[in-house]
Amino acid sequence: AGLCRAKTGTDGPGRAGLAELRARRDALSERIREEEAERGRLQARLGALSQRLARTNESLAGHLAARSELDRSIAETEAAYGKILESSQTLLDVLKGEIGNASKASEP
Repeated sequence: AGLCRAKTGTDGPGRAGLAELRARRDALSERIREEEAERGRLQARLGALSQRLARTNESLAGHLAARSELDRSIAETEAAYGKILESSQTLLDVLKGEIGNASKASEP
């Protein structure tokens, strides 16, 4: 058996090279485990952030709709107020005219 090992080069430097390869493989395997764990943590964070983003988008959509409704109400109220002012001014003008006519009619 020793003769066979000598011929194939598995004694001494050959075994040291194999041990070095195994050590490199073990180190690489550890690095892979670390990166897989990090990937898992990142995926969990990504899932949580995605849910948070979805909730924020829903809330934002509601707020935007409410603001749009308020903008519409404000515009309608401003338009109605403008019409009231216009009608009041017209009424005042008519009243002034009537007072002027009454004053002229009461003059001797």
